[in-house]
Amino acid sequence: MEHNDKNLGFSTRAIHHAYNASENHGALVPPICLTSTFTFPSAEYGAACFAGEESGHFYTRISNPTLALLEARMASLEGGEAAIAFGSGMGAITATLWTLLRPGDEIIVDQTLYGCTFAFLHHGIAEFGVKVRHVDLANISALRDAITPATRVIYFESPANPSMSLVDIKAVAGVTHDYENITVVADNTYCTPYLQRPIELGADVVVHSATKYLSGHGDITAGIAVTSKEIAERIRLVGLKDLTGAVMSPQDAFLLMRGMKTLSLRMDRHCSNAQVVAEMLEMHPEVECVSYPGLASFPQFELASHQMKLPGGMIAFELKGGINAGRRFMNALSLFSRAVSLGDAESLAQHPASMTHSTYTPEERAQHGISEGLIRLSVGLEDIDDLLADLSQALESVS
Repeated sequence: MEHNDKNLGFSTRAIHHAYNASENHGALVPPICLTSTFTFPSAEYGAACFAGEESGHFYTRISNPTLALLEARMASLEGGEAAIAFGSGMGAITATLWTLLRPGDEIIVDQTLYGCTFAFLHHGIAEFGVKVRHVDLANISALRDAITPATRVIYFESPANPSMSLVDIKAVAGVTHDYENITVVADNTYCTPYLQRPIELGADVVVHSATKYLSGHGDITAGIAVTSKEIAERIRLVGLKDLTGAVMSPQDAFLLMRGMKTLSLRMDRHCSNAQVVAEMLEMHPEVECVSYPGLASFPQFELASHQMKLPGGMIAFELKGGINAGRRFMNALSLFSRAVSLGDAESLAQHPASMTHSTYTPEERAQHGISEGLIRLSVGLEDIDDLLADLSQALESVS
């Protein structure tokens, strides 16, 4: 039986959506289609595939049965019409933006972005004639003032990496949809569709680094874009096929779907662990401030409470001793691994100024709210008492 009822629950769809075991020799687990090309029953059928008149597969850079199942499942979970799989999160972001923008266009982006996204905007599309404008998207009036006849895309992360600042997705979409030809693109990597669904709030495109929580096991790189059928077709045939070639392998699609089967369970544990860690850090005398959407002290706590199902597994915090205290803290960690990326079963700690956001100049980091002493934690699935013990002993090293 094929399970594709949109009324089924989130976890049920993450496990069953769009797969029929009876069409695959009864295999409970979807098989991996390891082929680069596909044969045609006739020359006419092949021509129809290339013309888009047939939906059959003809080359894995464009489509593949294993990737198609993943894409159907992700579209269902995000509440979109269609999805496109990519070989990395940056593949999803670049293919999407190359497709939507042309020389002379403008893109409005939030103040804080992942370092590689920032680099792509300023050292990629900006050099090809696209104007990049940073706006504090928490300020809806500032967004209204920034929109011009050349504006084609509004792009943001919520929560933002690494500051944890939020964007009111519904409010941004409400403003931009008063204009023609503006596409709202939201990076939902931190939340996944289990915690937040931007399309339901008015966004047009959702992108993910599926390397992170969607996979959850730190063993692949992958990206996803979810949107309407019309935009998805453009991204697939332009941004993916012709401009980036950032195709996901069938093996990685298989591993990603395996990870997604436990997404809801993992996210519940990430969030419960992170809440306890954030509360502990906020009370510690060596900690200057903690940014976590689950804390009542978080400036956008009310927005987080109604926009996100749970506050997530990511925490940003500052030590009173600044960057030198941050280095001592990082080096004293034992259970938390010093590593970039996020969303793995293992807890990770990193220093954005010298790692993920090193593409910013010091002046740009200051302008965009990324201090030199900021520490970012990806709180994993370990026993909470062990995580607290490791953080406590590391904090003792800075006192």
